[in-house]
Amino acid sequence: MKHQIAALFMALFLAGKAFAETAESAADALAQRPELQAFISGMVEKYGFERTALQAVFRQVELKPGIISAIGKPAESRKPWDQYRPQFLTPSRIGGGVRFCSDNAAALARAQREYGVPEEVIAAIIGVETRYGKQTGSYRVMDALTTLALDFPRRAPFFLGELENYLLLAEREGIDPFSLKGSYAGAMGIAQFMPGSYLRYAVDFDGDGRRDIGHSAADAIGSVANYLAAHGWRPDQPVAVPAQVEGKQYRALLGVGFDSMRGMGELQQMGVTAAQMPPVDGQAQLLSLETGSAPEFWLGFHNFYVITRYNRSVYYAMAVYQLSREIRAMRQQEIGLSALCRNC
Repeated sequence: MKHQIAALFMALFLAGKAFAETAESAADALAQRPELQAFISGMVEKYGFERTALQAVFRQVELKPGIISAIGKPAESRKPWDQYRPQFLTPSRIGGGVRFCSDNAAALARAQREYGVPEEVIAAIIGVETRYGKQTGSYRVMDALTTLALDFPRRAPFFLGELENYLLLAEREGIDPFSLKGSYAGAMGIAQFMPGSYLRYAVDFDGDGRRDIGHSAADAIGSVANYLAAHGWRPDQPVAVPAQVEGKQYRALLGVGFDSMRGMGELQQMGVTAAQMPPVDGQAQLLSLETGSAPEFWLGFHNFYVITRYNRSVYYAMAVYQLSREIRAMRQQEIGLSALCRNC
């Protein structure tokens, strides 16, 4: 029996030693990659980082090959609208949005006053991104960004820039670069900001002297509102309305992007009419949402375009908009019921 226990401990020791040697070998291989050395040299030259300190940081990085597979084919992008929509327009997410609005009423009201962005739109973005802060990601941001910067050539320049922004953010905010977790793309916190957006648009909305969108709902709310306002949100203007099409001319309007928006009169001449007239005669883009049967047509206005600056997907922006409408409707219903009870 003693010999068996000794053999077991020896096996565990050897396995641990092999694991440590493998990890050490991986760290050495990463440190020797020329693109990483070039990146470190750039950080030293541009910002005065200490080379040895950065090298020590990167020796702790773990490359995650699974991230490359995940970012190459995000599951939601493969689904048509009638399968994509039910992921976000659920009773739990709508009800969660109402509770989030109730729990953060003061911060949301202030954000709407200061930035002009409706409370329910801010809540819907946070709801779609992280279920109101419940699912903020499990990857160390440092690992995710380094993996994508080095092993995802198609977008390497973008992720090298975000890795640079992340190290600047960690230094300026006094954050341990390995303490923050996020999505496989390196998006962080309740609002899922990329590091560059964090540097440019995150705000200290709760007044504690820190821009903490990882834990402070108020900071996340103010930061989302600031982001949308900075990208041109127009207060009290429409986002989207259902549309009807006829003839063949409307096909020329599909897939051309928001830099080719048309006025309502021109849209009507091309066979497109709004199912409900917007409050202003603004310009709009015809949107076609694919379903298992016939496409679903909408007109997206400037504020719809602004939501796509948060995420370039038209389906994402439509999910945010429709979730915001459901949250607003449920809140109004609850307010009405409360008023009725007071008058009972």
